[in-house]
Amino acid sequence: MTKKKTVVAAALGECVHVAGVMNFLTLAESAGWKTVFLGPAVSIDEVLSAAKREKADLVGISYRLTPETGERLLGDFAEAASELHERGVRFAFGGTPPVVERANSIGFFERAFDGSEPVEEILAYLKGAQSPISSETDFPQSVVERIQWKSPYPILRHHFGLPTMEATIDGIQKIAEAKALDVISLGVDQDAQENFYHPERQDPRRKGAGGVPVRSEDDYRALYQASRRGNFPLLRTYSGTDDFIRLAEMYTQTINIAWCAIPLFWFNQMDGRGPWDLEGSIREHQKVMKWYGERKIPVELNEPHHWGMRDSSDAVFVVTAYLSAYNARAFGVKDYIAQFMFNSPPGLSDAMDLAKMMTVLKMIKPLQNRNFKIWKQTRIGLLSHPLDPDAARGHLAASAYLQMALKPDIYHIVGHTEAHHAATADDVIEASRIVRRAIDNAMGAPRITADPALQKRVTRLIADANKMLDAIYALSRSSSDPFTDPDILTRAVTSGILDAPQLLNNKFGRGLTKTRIVSGASVAVADDGKPLSEANRLKGLLKGR
Repeated sequence: MTKKKTVVAAALGECVHVAGVMNFLTLAESAGWKTVFLGPAVSIDEVLSAAKREKADLVGISYRLTPETGERLLGDFAEAASELHERGVRFAFGGTPPVVERANSIGFFERAFDGSEPVEEILAYLKGAQSPISSETDFPQSVVERIQWKSPYPILRHHFGLPTMEATIDGIQKIAEAKALDVISLGVDQDAQENFYHPERQDPRRKGAGGVPVRSEDDYRALYQASRRGNFPLLRTYSGTDDFIRLAEMYTQTINIAWCAIPLFWFNQMDGRGPWDLEGSIREHQKVMKWYGERKIPVELNEPHHWGMRDSSDAVFVVTAYLSAYNARAFGVKDYIAQFMFNSPPGLSDAMDLAKMMTVLKMIKPLQNRNFKIWKQTRIGLLSHPLDPDAARGHLAASAYLQMALKPDIYHIVGHTEAHHAATADDVIEASRIVRRAIDNAMGAPRITADPALQKRVTRLIADANKMLDAIYALSRSSSDPFTDPDILTRAVTSGILDAPQLLNNKFGRGLTKTRIVSGASVAVADDGKPLSEANRLKGLLKGR
């Protein structure tokens, strides 16, 4: 077993500000160091004595007072610590920008941090980087490696795509140089999603509607090149609504797509976003999962939130999340990105919203094995942002803080401008700063998932979800696996087992289930508005056949 390296840290001299020191030690501990905190206002002799006693490999000191006083103190420290320095002990400093400037001029400290550095830069230093990370080789270029590199902090992503190629390229450059995101999700216009390989079907009047109007493989290459700076963020984009495999091949060649995101039941005639019927699109989506799985490229099924956004019950949300993970594993996905969209529908209470996500996690965790790894991705509700920008900023921060209770591997930022306009590069950078601060604060949050009320809701939701899964399974007497059979999955929708109010008058969905927010949860209700158990709802469906 490799012996842990030891870091000793303190606020030096008369400085009593230790928040920065504690943050540094928290990161050091997550990076595998043994940490020793000496406290505030520690003398030079005390720091050096502790360094010798603990056989420190690294000594971190902080000073956040007057730069002139700090420079004299740091000079004295460097002189007193010269023997340890010559023996190979490393020294790092943290303080305000003016004091850091003085510390750097002394030339003694290996690294000096002024608080503006992104967390991944500090982690990289603690994991062995000897200089500020600045080249493409410093930043992992696969999503799994990037998650592991940045842990315990989640990697950050945000959609970005403006109505012209020029504006989008400029924006990607700005976002990358600001080191705001780990993943830029290219938001391309609807024509590109559906008709990229069918120019005869494209409508010039729709150009740029909903995102950047990519029209050639070279367009994608240009967007990728724009990201080759700053922190070299990964790129990904929509899987499209037609020509799925052809698009997948192109994405891997042009933007080194970080992962595939595709639904199970959506992006077809059911929601008006593609040419396929429901059963046909399920078959095509399963082929896409298989294609990416064979190439060991991660896959996300952006499925359950589409039900939540149509006011489904929490139980339907949970079941579709389970079916998503189940299908991903069945079709050979090795790294599965499970998406947890909070605030869908927007009226959920924080407690019941978190309980729903805890239920999803409890349902899908048993699917995990050495060939199927689950990575958690949380995000804010697409329809939940208020129009007022200040209120939206508050909502973004509060929701991000709550989501950290799931310890996500990926945090998908939905920017505070969503209700008003598509995010500009400046909007993305601002949203990133808001979320980073919320995540920093949440690192010391209490364990709210242990709340008995949440655990009670989890137990109830699991029971309801299993009743629904039993009903889907019972649709088939001959299928070897009803949960992956496109015919059975289609019938799960057309029969109303999987249903949501906004599917009323839909070509495939029934929309007969009524839901309400009751005690903070989204539940099915009877005609009189009273909560309807899942068992009774399913009995009603059988009677209606």
